[in-house]
Amino acid sequence: MSSNDIVPDLPQLPRGPRERYWLHALLLLLTFFTTTTVGARLAYNFDRNRPAFLEDDMIGVLSGFTHTLTHPLDLLHGLPFSLTLLTILMAHEMGHYLTCRYYKIDASLPYFLPAPSLIGTLGAFIRIRSAIYYKRQLFDVGIAGPIAGFVFVIPALAIGLAFSKVIPGIAAQGDLVFSTPGILRLLEALIFPGVPVADIYLHPIARAAWVGIFATALNLLPIGQLDGGHILYAFIGERHRLLSEIFVAALVPMGYFSISWVFWAVLLFFFGLKHPRIYDSAEMGSGRKKLGWLALVMFLLCFSLSPISTPD
Repeated sequence: MSSNDIVPDLPQLPRGPRERYWLHALLLLLTFFTTTTVGARLAYNFDRNRPAFLEDDMIGVLSGFTHTLTHPLDLLHGLPFSLTLLTILMAHEMGHYLTCRYYKIDASLPYFLPAPSLIGTLGAFIRIRSAIYYKRQLFDVGIAGPIAGFVFVIPALAIGLAFSKVIPGIAAQGDLVFSTPGILRLLEALIFPGVPVADIYLHPIARAAWVGIFATALNLLPIGQLDGGHILYAFIGERHRLLSEIFVAALVPMGYFSISWVFWAVLLFFFGLKHPRIYDSAEMGSGRKKLGWLALVMFLLCFSLSPISTPD
């Protein structure tokens, strides 16, 4: 470590609120249940060469949860999806958490969010309960999550593709079409050379990796207090607000490809633009600049204009 990378020691922070371990465990267990239920349905469709998401699957998400209560053994088939997805989400959040612990920044353990949705969760997050005083710390905390998650996404995607299969035109047979971001297409070309994207039926493990890819792209948007916003602020300081507004505005025309971008634009405009000020003029250093470029590469490999669409 060079002298430019040294961050002055902070005084010991006051002890934060007592950790509610029972709440973290309960949310994790509930998310495990909801994602495993979704995974069981994905496995059912995969084994029978049915499209991953049909209209009755989307309408019957809640009934699927009820079914698993009376047929608990069916949950076993959903474990490949749920364990893969939870591992990726946990790796991402623990990247943030352990970096906070390293810098003595008060942060909570991950909160998982169960939901009766198509993937069984709304993701996970940690709460940073104390101020961050140095841009290098902000950068390290911001980038640690995406890197940690991406490290687990790649092998999960490779393993999932190895179990995937080729069914001509399978992508157009379902009621939802999932995009093929760059990292997925690169690995598909290696494992299924010459096979059209629309003919590759993703195994539930690969489907979980796809969710991890989407989460990585979303978190790396250079806006507000998203991970990408933290990285951007570490490099440009107060100009971050203007650029965040420009990037949020850019999401609106992207609604042509997916209406969900308009939703994110509205949400981020009202709740995500403001970033706590950090009065620190230190340079990032060459090592962190290289990691910044790495974050940009990860974003480009994971991003897609229309993550989920209909066959029409």
